[in-house]
Amino acid sequence: MERSSKAQRYQRIQQQLDEYFVKTRDPIARMATAAALVHHKMPGFSWTGFYLLREPSRPGEEPDLVVGPYQGPVACPWLPPHQGVCWAGIDRGEVVIVPDVHAFPGHIACDPRSRSEIVVPLRDGEGRIVGVLDVDSWKPAHFDEVDGQWLSQIVAKIYS
Repeated sequence: MERSSKAQRYQRIQQQLDEYFVKTRDPIARMATAAALVHHKMPGFSWTGFYLLREPSRPGEEPDLVVGPYQGPVACPWLPPHQGVCWAGIDRGEVVIVPDVHAFPGHIACDPRSRSEIVVPLRDGEGRIVGVLDVDSWKPAHFDEVDGQWLSQIVAKIYS
């Protein structure tokens, strides 16, 4: 997709989300709405959803990273600590774009058809990372900095 048409598509999605988000401040409702809208409006997105940090299953262990609202094939319900692209986004605190997931060390293949991925940290109202937006594509090198910029803006509105 041409960069300018991609940006225009994201701009329209952002406008639509703004209209939906005035109806509720609930972050789970906003995540579900954002995942559905982005997934169905952006070509080439095979899985779009959130993974959320939760209290550890056992005291003294790492927080759990569990699946939240999403669109697409069945997802991994839990991701092992500090492995894969989602944890890389959390550990680095920044957008992670992976052109070839098979070349990413420790990649977790919830869907073996996935070829590329982008992860955007999700921050609460106080700026703490509470999860990530994770988007997969069956196309190699599907994501770029335009996706990173617009998806970051969308994710920033979840807790605003």
